[in-house]
Amino acid sequence: MAETVLIVDDHAGFRRFARRLLEAGGLTVIGEAEDGATGLAAAQRLDPDVVLLDVKLPDRDGFEIAGDIAQAVVLTSSHELDDLRARLERSAARGFIPKHDLTADALKRLAP
Repeated sequence: MAETVLIVDDHAGFRRFARRLLEAGGLTVIGEAEDGATGLAAAQRLDPDVVLLDVKLPDRDGFEIAGDIAQAVVLTSSHELDDLRARLERSAARGFIPKHDLTADALKRLAP
């Protein structure tokens, strides 16, 4: 079961919100990153159980980055799943949670 989380999102406000929400749900957020390059480095350095990864980052696409991360990846976006379903099915991500539906329980269901 996932216990530690790395949040990768270019919006600092969402990172703060997600951290508070996930920690209130019993997960430990061990790091945050604002872009793909920093997120990849943090995933390697911190070795979280799961990476919550934004689909749209300033330097790379979250779907591409998911294949480069060794840990479980759950993608998130303000877009709905229907808009991203085909790409999600071809990606290395374990699943997708719309940002407005993010909860610790939802993340735990998708993480190993």
